Amino acid sequence: MGKRVAVVLAGCGVYDGSEIHESSAVLVHLSREGAQAEVFAPNISQMHVVDHVKGQPTPEQRNVLVESARIARGNIKDLAQLDVKGLDALIIPGGFGVAKNLSTWATQGKNCTVCREVEDVLRAFHAAQKPIGLCCISPVLAAKIFPGCEVTVGHDTECEKWPYAQTAESLRELGCKHVNRPVTEIHVDPRHRLVTTSAFMCNAPIHEIYDGIGKMVQEVVRLA
Repeated sequence: MGKRVAVVLAGCGVYDGSEIHESSAVLVHLSREGAQAEVFAPNISQMHVVDHVKGQPTPEQRNVLVESARIARGNIKDLAQLDVKGLDALIIPGGFGVAKNLSTWATQGKNCTVCREVEDVLRAFHAAQKPIGLCCISPVLAAKIFPGCEVTVGHDTECEKWPYAQTAESLRELGCKHVNRPVTEIHVDPRHRLVTTSAFMCNAPIHEIYDGIGKMVQEVVRLA
């Protein structure tokens, strides 16, 4: 029997939800590893809706669960229904929805709060010593909840290739150890059973991002 892995989404679209390429890569790599993905999202309102052509907020209102269902092809459950006992691992793709809907990182940085249901799920997997995979911006959730953990969001020196590198310093201010890693690589925190990779925190070709996510998924499944 394949491993059962919970995938938690934050909406649909890089600027206000889950990054679609990252989410798809997670699902493809889980399938390749013979694992069964079970997709969840919190039944809450998005912080806002962004026009992805203009890159600007609109007056619309959307629901995180309803929007996430687009990526899951409708096969999705309310995060409130997640039972850690029947699952082997957890993966949360990135996208600004993690910083806007699953937490308040986008507006409050290191002083953010994490959505109660998301925090409960992360703590449940952590307490059960089941592996957690996080990519792109989603490692900030672990940094906020598990002080002293080790993660990567790529590199800590801002440049054209690493436009969000200042995030690493914010993680350090939370008491987290940030480890620089190339986009195609992962970092494993064996004590907290965390597997992280930078994905679109790096301005890299999409196949390199896909490969890094693949290594994250492989390691999560191996640890499960």
